[in-house]
Amino acid sequence: MTSWSPPELTPEVRARVNRRISELYERHRHADAEVASYYVSGQGYISGDAAGGAADTFGVALTSMDGETFGAGDDNVAFPLQSLSKVFVYGLALDDHGREAVHRHVGVEPSGDAFHTISFDERRHIPHNPMVNAGALATTDLVMGADGEERLARIVDLLRRCAANPTLEPDQEIFDLEVASADRNRATAYLMRSEGMIGDDVEGTLALYLRQCSVKVTARDLAVMAATFANGCRNPVSGEQVLPRSIARDLLTVMYTCGMYDFAGEWAYDVGVPAKSGVSGGIMACIPGKMGTGLFSPGLDPYGNSVRGVNVCHEVSERLGLHVFATDDEDAMIGPSAGDADPADIPRTG
Repeated sequence: MTSWSPPELTPEVRARVNRRISELYERHRHADAEVASYYVSGQGYISGDAAGGAADTFGVALTSMDGETFGAGDDNVAFPLQSLSKVFVYGLALDDHGREAVHRHVGVEPSGDAFHTISFDERRHIPHNPMVNAGALATTDLVMGADGEERLARIVDLLRRCAANPTLEPDQEIFDLEVASADRNRATAYLMRSEGMIGDDVEGTLALYLRQCSVKVTARDLAVMAATFANGCRNPVSGEQVLPRSIARDLLTVMYTCGMYDFAGEWAYDVGVPAKSGVSGGIMACIPGKMGTGLFSPGLDPYGNSVRGVNVCHEVSERLGLHVFATDDEDAMIGPSAGDADPADIPRTG
């Protein structure tokens, strides 16, 4: 058995990747996809009739392991991270305290429930995992710092380093809208405090959580962030090791099993890559050792995941052979036989 590593991006490989990205974008831009709702800060979930031009917004980007980013469509449109921020704060908590200490406060088991469900692991008396809201409140509470301002600065600094973009920052308007409509998260946080799951400063922890969710990124930023995790937490653009390499394994594992909420099991089986979604319509997906992808389209399915984003990831997995358990020969994007492969000729699974 011969080993294989991603090739350098020769002009031929670049042309192929650009072609695949453009094909994906055009195919899913015009495809009929049933949308359940759109999420708007301060309003919650709204129908397609009220979404206006947002319904047509769609961007897709890919970052390779040598730090080159390819994109199509609205890949430079900024949107709030929302639940996508949970992965990064979980990583920061692991770096601050170590995995054993963190996992005394939050588990790693898929909950099988919606992300905002107020439920806990009754056996261990902790939130199920860091990707549901209760678990994210617990990991945010664990971030170290002298005060809320320093803790926020550390979170934003990590996001900037993961994206190789020093301009990322929370959006004040989005934060204000989220605070005004945070009744469910506030109820969850106070219940957690009453059960000893988080510290006494509930409002401070809630505000920090909502500020991390309000940081704006683009699909291109997300692709770099995903590639950073796919590259063992080393940013392929800047070359910086943003978190210890050992943390990458924990992040990718939890993304794989819990990152897509109560759709996580089907996602792992059909798509088969570590990923995280947010209700703003973003998805980041990591193909370890190969690439990171970032997608943005605000139309959501009943699980709260981007409809176009999920469909693109299905195609990336099935037609381009990038399922984490696929062989390198199946990789029609940058694999050893990619130059000769037509994605339409690759057998579909399932």
